[in-house]
Amino acid sequence: MCHVIQGNRSDFNAWLAEPKSRREIEDERLLGQIKQFWIESGFSYGYRNITKDLKDTGEMCGKNRVNHIMRQAGIESRRRYKRHRGFRGGNDNFAAANTLDR
Repeated sequence: MCHVIQGNRSDFNAWLAEPKSRREIEDERLLGQIKQFWIESGFSYGYRNITKDLKDTGEMCGKNRVNHIMRQAGIESRRRYKRHRGFRGGNDNFAAANTLDR
């Protein structure tokens, strides 16, 4: 692989040996809290509600960051749709008056 990208093996090995950045460590910590709130909500909370929960606990993070972390982890809200009543809703016995005498 190093031959293809014209790089040195020592550079690749140095890249592998690098420790995780502060951002990655912080994202992993936030991911644990995000999963906790997501499970407590019955898998129904999206990134907006989870961001509100995080802010209520004192975390300082934005909704875009929470959305990014949730996408990487494959966490999605389960959408529950209300049953559609269709066209049969309302009173069937109501008829308009024949004002035009037709």
